[in-house]
Amino acid sequence: MMCGSGLANQTGAATGALAFPEIGPAGVVAVRQWVAGLVLLAVGRPRLRAFTWRQWWPVLCLAMVFATMNLSLYTAIDRIGLGLAVTLEFLGPLAVALAASRRLVDLLCALVAGAAVVVLTRPQPTTDYAGLALGLVAAVCWASYILLNRLVGARLPGVEGSAAAAGVSALLYLPVGITVLAHHPPTVRTLGYAAAAGVLSSAVPFLADLLALRRVPARFFGIFMSVNPVLAALVGLVVLDQTLRGIEWLAVAAIVLANAVSILAGPRPAPPPPLRGGAPAPVTLPGAAADSAPPPGQPVRAEAC
Repeated sequence: MMCGSGLANQTGAATGALAFPEIGPAGVVAVRQWVAGLVLLAVGRPRLRAFTWRQWWPVLCLAMVFATMNLSLYTAIDRIGLGLAVTLEFLGPLAVALAASRRLVDLLCALVAGAAVVVLTRPQPTTDYAGLALGLVAAVCWASYILLNRLVGARLPGVEGSAAAAGVSALLYLPVGITVLAHHPPTVRTLGYAAAAGVLSSAVPFLADLLALRRVPARFFGIFMSVNPVLAALVGLVVLDQTLRGIEWLAVAAIVLANAVSILAGPRPAPPPPLRGGAPAPVTLPGAAADSAPPPGQPVRAEAC
C-alpha cells in the first residue's frame, strides 16, 4: 500500500504540473482538493452527525494539514526548484522516524535514507527565503499528516475520517479555486490534468496511507517515505525520459537498502501459545473473562485499543 501510494503520488504530481502554465499551483491544488473530496466522500460515506468531538478535532486538524501541505510544496517547487523543495519536505517524515524510534538500526536507516535523498534531489543553494520557508512548512505538514492520519484511523472506522477530512479541505478551497479559475479560465485538457492529479496524488495516497498506518508504526512509515524521491526519479525516467547518473543510482540503492534493513530488523510478533492438542489459544477482549458470556439480549461491547 505504501509503494502504491508513493507511485500514485509521483505520477499525479507529474500530471498536475502540466496544468501549471494555465492555472498555476493554487488552481491545480484547488481542483485536486475538490476531486479528492468528492471521491473520498463517495467511498467513505462518513456519518458526520455521529462524530463526537473526540473524533472531530483530529479530522479538522487533518483537513487543515491536507489543505496546506500541497499548496506549500507546489509553491516552494515553483520558487526554489524541485530538488531543494523535496529535500526540505522530507525533513518532516525523517523527524517522525527519528523521534519515534528507540532502536539504533532505525536511526541509522533514517539518516542513510536522508543523506541519499539529498544526493538524489541535488538541492541547489538559494536566497529565496520565502521558498525555503514554504518548504519547511511542507515538512511540518507531512510530519503532522503522518501522526494525524494514524490517530484518525484509530478513532474512526473504515475510511470515514479520511473522507470527512478531504471533504472539509475541499470546502476550504472553494473560494480559492473559484477566484483562480475565474481569472484564468482553463481548457478541458488542463482541468483533466488537475483532476487526474486529484485522484492520483490525493485520493489514492490518502486512503492507502490511512490503511497502511493501521498496520505499521509511525517510525517505519517515516523511513519508508524516503522511497518517494526514488519513485519520482523512476517516473521521470519512464514518463519524461529523464536519465539518472551513476551517483544517483547509488543514492536510489542506498534508500532501498535502508528501507529493507529497517523492515528486516523489525520486531516479529509472537504467536499465541497453543492449547493442548495444538489448537491456538482463544483471544479475549480487554477486560473480559475468557469464559464469560453476556446475558441474553445484552449487546457485546468491544473496547477500542
